Amino acid sequence: MSVEAIGLTKVFGSKTAVNDLTFTLEPGVVTGFLGPNGSGKSTTMRLMLGLDRGEGQTKWDGKKLTEHKHATKVVGAHLDARFFNPNRTARAHLRMLGAEANIPDSRVDEVLDLVGLASEAKKRPKTFSLGMGQRLGLAGAILANPRVLLLDEPANGLDPQSIQWLRDFLRFYASSGNVVFVSSHLLTEMQQMAEHVVVISRGTLIADEPVSDFVNRSTRNDVLVRAADPQRLAQALTAIGIATTPDGDDGLAVQVADPRQVGEVAFSNGVAVYELTRRTASLEEVFLELTSGSQEYATGGHQS
Repeated sequence: MSVEAIGLTKVFGSKTAVNDLTFTLEPGVVTGFLGPNGSGKSTTMRLMLGLDRGEGQTKWDGKKLTEHKHATKVVGAHLDARFFNPNRTARAHLRMLGAEANIPDSRVDEVLDLVGLASEAKKRPKTFSLGMGQRLGLAGAILANPRVLLLDEPANGLDPQSIQWLRDFLRFYASSGNVVFVSSHLLTEMQQMAEHVVVISRGTLIADEPVSDFVNRSTRNDVLVRAADPQRLAQALTAIGIATTPDGDDGLAVQVADPRQVGEVAFSNGVAVYELTRRTASLEEVFLELTSGSQEYATGGHQS
């Protein structure tokens, strides 16, 4: 199953929160959804699910969500860690969610155990920590074994061990041929989790590509070389059109992708090399570089 978001647009008064977003989510990969605070990530997900009114449409395997017999078997969503009746037990909450698709109680108990809440099944979520609320939300999202998962900041409130478990679980879920679309501000974690990214800024699409291609956009990707005579090496590289900048007492930052090219130039010019390292920008560095100046702080509840 693929998911097509087509021309999604949402305007709040004079502010365009989501601006003509179009992208496709493919099965088998975890797609990260990135953007500064206030960029429209949560609003986009709500538009996709039909929870907010706006322009555009989303097709789930070529159909509107309302055209599928059981929506919860198509998509499982977790958008709010506190989206439950505080006086209903965790097990009762999941039984209620499962009613739409006739989910048996055995499946409810199975997902509670899977997310580590089996011992908390009879407790009321109003006593849960944020991390436990996130686990209950994830349990609800996967309850009907949906072909698509939409998760908005699911790692908030989780400890490092739980974040690692979440990462492994989502990658496994996607590997079974499912679509996983997850937003997060934990960019270091996202780099380990996602294979593809959709990036927006001020509600506008700025990237829809594999993580590797996104990282390669950075101007911070270079080769570090430390040499016996960096000035001589810099002159030799400049002579063949390769830009360099000093990096420390004996180092150069060279704007090439392949370290071997630098090594060959150094060898042909008789310059001894002490270190030759390719440096690749992190997902966080590229994200900050491409979204610089787009941070927004005065945002509403549905505009993150």
